Amino acid sequence: MQRVRQAVQRFFLLTIFFAASLAVAGCTDMAAIEDAPPPQRTAKSATFEDTYKAEDTWLIQWYLCGTDLETSAGAASSDFQELLNVKLPANVKVLIQTGGAEQWHNNVVPSNAVERYLYDSSGLQRIATLPDADMGNVDTLADFVRYGKENFTADHKVFVFWDHGGGSAVGVCYDERTGNFLSLNDLRNAFTSVYEANADNPPFELIGFDACLMATYDTVNALDGVTRYVTASEEVEPGIGWDYTGWLGAFVNNTAMGGAKLGQTICDSYIDACTRYNLADTATLSVIDLAQLPMLRHSYEAFGLEALRAAHKNPRQFFAHFGRGAAQAENYGGNTRRTGYTNMVDIVDLAKTNKAILPNTADKLIDAVDGAVIYKVNGGYRNRSGGLSGFYSYSGDEGSLAKYVNLESAPASHKLLYYYLIYGQIPADVVPLLESDTLVTPAPEPPAEPQQLFEVSQLEDLPVQLDTNNNAFVQLTAEQMDLLSSVHCQLAYIDADNDIILYLGSDSDINADWNAGTFTDNFRAVWPMLDGHPVYVEIVEENDGYNLYSIPIKLNGVECNLQVAYVYKDKKYYILGARHGLESNGMSSRELIKLREGDEITTLHYGMTISGDDSDFTQVEVDTFTIGDNPQITDENLGDGNYAYAFEFVSPTAEDSALSSLVLFTVYNGEISTTVDAE
Repeated sequence: MQRVRQAVQRFFLLTIFFAASLAVAGCTDMAAIEDAPPPQRTAKSATFEDTYKAEDTWLIQWYLCGTDLETSAGAASSDFQELLNVKLPANVKVLIQTGGAEQWHNNVVPSNAVERYLYDSSGLQRIATLPDADMGNVDTLADFVRYGKENFTADHKVFVFWDHGGGSAVGVCYDERTGNFLSLNDLRNAFTSVYEANADNPPFELIGFDACLMATYDTVNALDGVTRYVTASEEVEPGIGWDYTGWLGAFVNNTAMGGAKLGQTICDSYIDACTRYNLADTATLSVIDLAQLPMLRHSYEAFGLEALRAAHKNPRQFFAHFGRGAAQAENYGGNTRRTGYTNMVDIVDLAKTNKAILPNTADKLIDAVDGAVIYKVNGGYRNRSGGLSGFYSYSGDEGSLAKYVNLESAPASHKLLYYYLIYGQIPADVVPLLESDTLVTPAPEPPAEPQQLFEVSQLEDLPVQLDTNNNAFVQLTAEQMDLLSSVHCQLAYIDADNDIILYLGSDSDINADWNAGTFTDNFRAVWPMLDGHPVYVEIVEENDGYNLYSIPIKLNGVECNLQVAYVYKDKKYYILGARHGLESNGMSSRELIKLREGDEITTLHYGMTISGDDSDFTQVEVDTFTIGDNPQITDENLGDGNYAYAFEFVSPTAEDSALSSLVLFTVYNGEISTTVDAE
């Protein structure tokens, strides 16, 4: 098979036309294709009992910030229509505020004003038209919260945010006209400017986020005393979002349910809708009981404090081991160099992967999250979701850290832990406090002279050796391994005739012995191909059951990152979907597009000349083809040729990495010969 050689030849021709003006764009999400594991539903108890009286009154406030989701696809209008499909009982009212979009795809909501609507047993009515306002501004939110309090009485109140979400450091509700969004500090300030926070008798029964990545510890902590329950997703939500006909329709038959059962209903109707549309593979949704927040807060802060103490004793060794645990833990939104970093990790999975180095607090934190998350649903490729995520600095980015450090709801111990990771030092005035039971300290300012903990550049061109089986390997010392959170392999195809190196991507398909420090190649002259076409792949997540990969493509002319799972027991790849890279403001895309027969796919590769002055690989389009009704990704023979291979050493701040000296694999008639320290 000469597919790779043919791809290189096409690359050679295309670079003539495209090399001068290539740019990385974004795209929509794409649904899973087939054979996904079934969704899971997890509850502390089999059923949640009704809490209130059937005649009790309910007010649901819906903060509907349409943003580009509405402008480009009418997603807000679609959910609005789902609401209108429900004939509400007389004791349930929905108060809606719309705004935040350039264009609305219905004949009711205008684009140049903030409007308020009331939907009840009498139907829909417009009750206020206000001057246009920024839906990403704390005052706009506070005004809507205040309007609900001053104009409506109800026994129980629910508040739902609808829009993009970006996790702890970013926030929720992006107004596409202004570029602003609501931080977690804004959420707390808006609610507490209207209501007095009261943990025993909070003003809201449930606050929900029909938005991506908002099921975070910091979100929940920001709403302490404001609500009894929070319902949100750890992962990126698909474009269909919540099923408003499903969960609001539950009030038709039962207005006595409490927040726990309501949250369960939201979760069940959501995962059912995702399953119907074949979008459930990576879906998550959780219900968190804020009555359990004191124990959760204590356990999470203690976990961070134990980590900070261990880091202070031996920072390189600790962060290397902690980073390996984070790399193996379930994380959300992508977290790769090419898709961007949300820096969100599942708290339970992070604790499980780091039990050995945090023995005093890991199990207690796992138990605390399990106690707080009273119900959750998740797709088969999010089967280790504990229901609540936390910040982990996968990117090592100072800007993301600054936003996190500014959060009032984030624990001081965790702020300082990632400050230490990124800046290589801990503030001197904090050191005497490390042995205390709790850590309360002002948010630290960036140091005048940051230090580099992980000088991984010292591993650049590390010699590669051959073992007795002619396998290439590197041998690391304990000190060298303390610089690393992971070791990957990089592969490229070399075409001397056309003066091109075609970069095929990265993988974790190596034989790794972390105890001995030995890392050996597993090159078999095969590579993932989409319907027989070579693709560039990037390893996203590694765990015991499957790996996740990202593949850049164009779908019908729009650039996407195709998400793929490789399941070990099946020895098979599954196409999960495709996602935008993160926006520059950190917001993630929600829109999902299902691959359909007849869609046009263009593979995107990275290449450079051998003899030229290229300083980096250039992205270029290579193969364009039309898919059938069942596109497949399979490992196929690369074919004869020369392949350059290197071990990549990745530090706990993932942007920093180094490559070993090159290995040259020459494939001829299916036989592989290996040359180490190749030029």
